[in-house]
Amino acid sequence: MGAGELWDVTDADGVPTGTTFERGTPGWPPPGGFHVIGSVCVRRDDGMLLLTQRSATKDCPLDWEFPGGSVLAGETSAEGAARELREETGVSPSAASLVFVGRFAEESALIDLYVAAVESDVVVTVDPVEVAASEWLAVDEVEARWRDGLMAPPWEPRLEALWEPLRAAIDGL
Repeated sequence: MGAGELWDVTDADGVPTGTTFERGTPGWPPPGGFHVIGSVCVRRDDGMLLLTQRSATKDCPLDWEFPGGSVLAGETSAEGAARELREETGVSPSAASLVFVGRFAEESALIDLYVAAVESDVVVTVDPVEVAASEWLAVDEVEARWRDGLMAPPWEPRLEALWEPLRAAIDGL
């Protein structure tokens, strides 16, 4: 998405303020305003995790990340995370099935991380505008990729803060 994409402006707790903002227009962030980003760590029933590689045309080109993106106006965080996952990878668990891991606050964004359980035979079909490639990795391989600096830079502090709750959520599936 891009132009025409509306975000709910939230406070620091993620509560909508009653105003929206059109992505790409001047004035972001409004004073004290945030928008919510939903991301999903997909875990197959064989324990492998899905990482996607950002398209060469995006910020942080060809870096790795968990699929996700901006939650649109009127969506819950889980609904936005599930929609972004479906748009980027074709994987489509319901929003209700996502397990909330935690929230990481950035300067003007609140990053909500979820875990989704899927079957081993799930088919990934990436959107080439958003995603260059995808890989299924063991948890330790994802951690190594993060610690070796191969994840998109915004993911480094996010994972530093959320790695232990993420591991617990993965283990709990």
